[in-house]
Amino acid sequence: MIGLLQRVSAASVEADGAVVGRIDRGLLVLVGVQQGDAATRAERLLERLLGYRVFPDTEGKMNLSLRDIGGGLLLVPQFTLAADTRKGTRASFTGAAPPAEGELLFDHLVQCARAAHPIVATGRFGADMQVSLTNDGPVTFWLET
Repeated sequence: MIGLLQRVSAASVEADGAVVGRIDRGLLVLVGVQQGDAATRAERLLERLLGYRVFPDTEGKMNLSLRDIGGGLLLVPQFTLAADTRKGTRASFTGAAPPAEGELLFDHLVQCARAAHPIVATGRFGADMQVSLTNDGPVTFWLET
């Protein structure tokens, strides 16, 4: 499972012309589900997202986690993260989980996140979405479990 996390001062996602998820300070995470991923990988990714130290402490060092600052978590499904771009000029998505499997694992991640963290918002699986964000830093990390 892949999580492309971005530290944001604000982020939102729209689907079908309506805002379906919005957070203030926190993490926007684009989530890719790969073939062979399982619930344990989703749970491990969540553990890393909530505990990854990307927010500045009083000295300006990245020593604080999302849990520490009580920020928002915006999870957005994005199957293109599993693309194989090693050859040619068109990506291959054979490494992505089938849509039904990807949706189940994304939903599992969301359920676990809502049980573990007070501020969780999401995009909509399979929808054409427009994501807006103000990347703070910029700070962006690729996490893979």
